Amino acid sequence: MKILFFASLKERLNCEALNLDIQNTPVSVEDVLNTLKARGDVWEEALTANKLLVAVNQEMRSFDTVLSNDDELAFFPPVTGG
Repeated sequence: MKILFFASLKERLNCEALNLDIQNTPVSVEDVLNTLKARGDVWEEALTANKLLVAVNQEMRSFDTVLSNDDELAFFPPVTGG
């Protein structure tokens, strides 16, 4: 699965994209998020769920969405504007 990070997340994590092999095991967005948070303090802080929006295959989704290895998962901060 390809995981993308946008805007301030990309900068804070110093990571634009990474690949994660989830095999044939059903996992949710939240499961992937918890795996990423386990990478360390910076990841834990940057990926706090109440600060994130998530898209699966370029469509907004919830954290309980079940993923497959072929999916593209994207995390980005809430968008503000005026």
